[in-house]
Amino acid sequence: MSPHSKPKILIVRRDNIGDLVCTTPLIAALRQRFPEGWLGALVNSYNAPVLDGNPDLDEVFVYTKAKHRGQAESLPGILWRRLMMMRRLRRMQFDDVILAAPALQPRLITLARWLKPKRIIGFGDAGGLDVSLPLDDTGRHEVEDVFRIASIYGMDGPPPVCKVAAPIAVTCPRSGIPGMQSPPAPTFTIGVHISARKPSQRWPAARFADTINAIAAQGPLRFMLLWSPGAEDNPLHPGDDTKAQDVISKVGAGVTVIPISTQTLPELIAALAECDALICADGGAMHIGAGLGLPIVCLFGNSGATRWRPWGVPYRLLQKPSCDVSDIGVDEVVGAFKALRGDIPARVP
Repeated sequence: MSPHSKPKILIVRRDNIGDLVCTTPLIAALRQRFPEGWLGALVNSYNAPVLDGNPDLDEVFVYTKAKHRGQAESLPGILWRRLMMMRRLRRMQFDDVILAAPALQPRLITLARWLKPKRIIGFGDAGGLDVSLPLDDTGRHEVEDVFRIASIYGMDGPPPVCKVAAPIAVTCPRSGIPGMQSPPAPTFTIGVHISARKPSQRWPAARFADTINAIAAQGPLRFMLLWSPGAEDNPLHPGDDTKAQDVISKVGAGVTVIPISTQTLPELIAALAECDALICADGGAMHIGAGLGLPIVCLFGNSGATRWRPWGVPYRLLQKPSCDVSDIGVDEVVGAFKALRGDIPARVP
């Protein structure tokens, strides 16, 4: 339990986008438990937009990893800003620092000790933790695993849904692909995200196009085609511009597709916030969609469906024994979406 009703708590989660989304149920529960307490988060510049506009946090502290720095940022510059931020955090005299990733984190324990909180809470027996939860081997979802921290504060029950706020000041960029028109907003919009980091998660362009054509025949719909921009052979930031062009070229006449290449995470969140449902591979976009409350058809390759399935929303999950999405057929995805749509409330024009 916390020593008083108005604790000052810092939650640290500095890994991937989906991991941070899966931490938002814990953040929401802590806010409900301590409505007058102070809650902050320490994250990195890569995943930080997940928490933009989060009503449960008083402040978000963001640092830049060396590998994520922009062309105009120098390494000494980002290290200096990080030092100044850490000095400020130390002066804040936290009651608790929560290392929210359910894994051994000896380097983060060292960092947390430097902040001099009253308690450091984390996972595993790495030494240096004041309150430690055992590492999990029971096949929990990531949300459930992280949410075990709630028991330290006397909270029981299942975790709430994930929470991502739609950006207010971000405009979705449209690609330069011609011939795509947007119908009135009340039209049911299906997001189709075609990019995936892992090779085992990449579904072919032709199957995305065939899926769009088949679903479009079910009624008045529009599609938002989303992808990471760039050339596929870029060694640092491979993109799917060519794949998107291929999908568009194979979509039938009369099918409305809005092509959007999302350069930044806020742009992706803003685009997904305009959708009513999502078709995608497992990854950050899927978890953002869940955080926005979207029903999802998700294609899983070589990743753990039990741990990383969409949390708190209707979904249909497709995964083959080969753990390769290329073995998933168009008919399976179309059938999954048809079944999923039965779980989606009718849209009011």
